[in-house]
Amino acid sequence: MSETVKGHISAQLARRPLVILFAVVFLAWLPGFFTLPPLDRDESRFAQATKQMLETGDFVSIRLGEEARDQKPVGIYWLQAASTGFFGLFLSDQSARTQIWTYRVPSFLGAFATVALIFFLVRGFAGVPTAFTAALLLGLTVLLMSEMKIAKTDAVLLAAIVAVQSTLMRLYLSARRDGGGNLATGPPTWQIMLAWAAFAFGILVKGPIVILICGATLLGICLWDRDWRWLSRLRPLWGMAITLIVVLPWAVAIYFATDGEFYRNSLGQDFAMKLAGGQEAHAAPPGYYTLLAPVTFWPATLILVPAIVFAIRNRHEPPIRYLLVWVAVTWLMFEAAPTKLPHYVLPAYPALAILGALWLGRAQSAASAASVAGAARSERIASMVSLVLFAIVGLVLTVSLLGAPLIYGGSSPAWAYAVAALALAAMIAAMAALWRQRHGEAIAAAAICAMLLYGVAGLGTVPALQHIWLSPRLAEAVQRHTLPGDPPVTVAGYAEPSARFLLGTSVRLETGTVAGGLAAAQGGVFAVEVREQSAFFDALGGTSDAMELERVEGLNYSNGREMTLILYRVTPARL
Repeated sequence: MSETVKGHISAQLARRPLVILFAVVFLAWLPGFFTLPPLDRDESRFAQATKQMLETGDFVSIRLGEEARDQKPVGIYWLQAASTGFFGLFLSDQSARTQIWTYRVPSFLGAFATVALIFFLVRGFAGVPTAFTAALLLGLTVLLMSEMKIAKTDAVLLAAIVAVQSTLMRLYLSARRDGGGNLATGPPTWQIMLAWAAFAFGILVKGPIVILICGATLLGICLWDRDWRWLSRLRPLWGMAITLIVVLPWAVAIYFATDGEFYRNSLGQDFAMKLAGGQEAHAAPPGYYTLLAPVTFWPATLILVPAIVFAIRNRHEPPIRYLLVWVAVTWLMFEAAPTKLPHYVLPAYPALAILGALWLGRAQSAASAASVAGAARSERIASMVSLVLFAIVGLVLTVSLLGAPLIYGGSSPAWAYAVAALALAAMIAAMAALWRQRHGEAIAAAAICAMLLYGVAGLGTVPALQHIWLSPRLAEAVQRHTLPGDPPVTVAGYAEPSARFLLGTSVRLETGTVAGGLAAAQGGVFAVEVREQSAFFDALGGTSDAMELERVEGLNYSNGREMTLILYRVTPARL
């Protein structure tokens, strides 16, 4: 890259860093946002529960079908309801409520807010290039890119956690900069109050998680420094008042609406069971997140290992010390919990991304050249490890994106292979640049590689995976065969939440026996999985007429079972 081009890019970055940052992550995130079908199981559960809030006008209780969904607080449902209601002003209410992307917008905005907050946090103690790099590294990670496309809590929760951590870290750095004696500096009061509001809303989104992560970070950093004085500027009385104002009205309302059942289920069962054992077959041993990190943190995997080595070696520096504690307590907390899902550790990734950006900035500085030979050698070895991990994950992602349609659909379009080849070229360029210590070029090439592969995933791979999109094809088939006056469709043997979301709240998800009884009594369209076929016809009896309409075959990726759903039109004998 010529010096003229570098100079132009640097000038644009200094002038419009946030505009460029948002443009890059927007282009990386957009593919698939509108076209990815509703996912099982959590996304469809959240979206369907929100849809039922909009249908009933009850914004206190949370229900999924006829059952109470007493697992997570109401914050994300309110955001999704507001988003879907807003788009209902431009579409019809019915159209907005049946489009899954309208429920994903809060996750999209939460991810954007997180990226912006990281930029402003780092800008407080480092230059624009380092702040931009930290936000970019986080924004392009596989994990955040995935979570911002899913209508559930995690991207919004991350924004709340980063808002709180940003203020806490600024308070901490102001205390350390002044030697702990002058606490008149640091974030202004309004920012502290906003952090408390974010803390309160984090509780309303996912209960105690924000308390655990931010509280553990505070405890860890205070024990490390043996200094608690700087916490006096947190204004805890005002903070508790804000928290109660935000949380208490719904907390009291849901208690009376469910006679306390919400708290027994959400805290006594859902949360407690995650700590006591592997919930819903999601158990994994300690080390799970460490082994998964090269994939979920990619393409920032390129700098992951040297960033950790650099942080440990420079732990005496206050910013690095706080970030290390943030990462360590979050990581250890979730590694220790028996129940594990890939996204649980996402709150540690902002701190990891900042550490990576700090290492890159330090590595490019004149001070880096003066570092001791042992430190330089250790960073070189760490860089080599990261390069290998980066290359392995990049190759696996590329092969998976091109190969998955061959297994679960048809084939990727021809353009996808060409774009994937360009992504591999960018990956090689990123590795070569990092090895030559041209760090800016390495990050730019890694970003291009990720954007190209995300484009292949969202625009090429997702539409081609027809075999696993069982619920959308079932919904299309039902729509083709439903006649005016038909009762709501009943599905036997397939009860994924995406089916309820796409077929409507009134759909019946039953066993073959119950479905057969309904068919004999009322007739209409019934979708029966082949394993429930015998029970269905036994309950239907021999006098009713059942005409096969269509078959929908596919893989239920939630449980790994191949399924065949047969659509019948049933005419009861009495009709």
